[in-house]
Amino acid sequence: MEKKTYSVNKRRLIAISFGVLALILSIVFFLKVDTPQHLGDYFTQAYYGQFGAIAICVELIAAAYYLYVGHKKTNFAMALFAFTVVLNGILNLFGVGTVIIPLAIMMLLLVSGGIAFFIAFSNAFNLGKISIGNVILSFVFGNIIAFYFSYF
Repeated sequence: MEKKTYSVNKRRLIAISFGVLALILSIVFFLKVDTPQHLGDYFTQAYYGQFGAIAICVELIAAAYYLYVGHKKTNFAMALFAFTVVLNGILNLFGVGTVIIPLAIMMLLLVSGGIAFFIAFSNAFNLGKISIGNVILSFVFGNIIAFYFSYF
């Protein structure tokens, strides 16, 4: 019984940490959004590409919520967040991505993504193993999200 309580407390602490990190970063990224002067500029890739970093934060908030309540889709949400962060990191590393995230924040997100990968693939909190189909789906969705804000 004590081990389960320790695991729940640890799970909730990680979830709260992820949630606070996501909220702080989403505020920082939102404050950096440039508002266009002309109506037509709202429909350009340069404008909506600024929201890629906020989308990553929304994924992290969703994953943190699932982790906090112990939902069975936690591992899928963690894998989705991690795949999106890693692909954005790779695109920014090679200079082909347009989602510009400062290096220190990108490193923080990559560390969070590594923790999310560990939680998702090791089933660290016994929330249900992630199936190979969900791994592929989270990989595909993560790539779609990363490429959408970088290229489309």
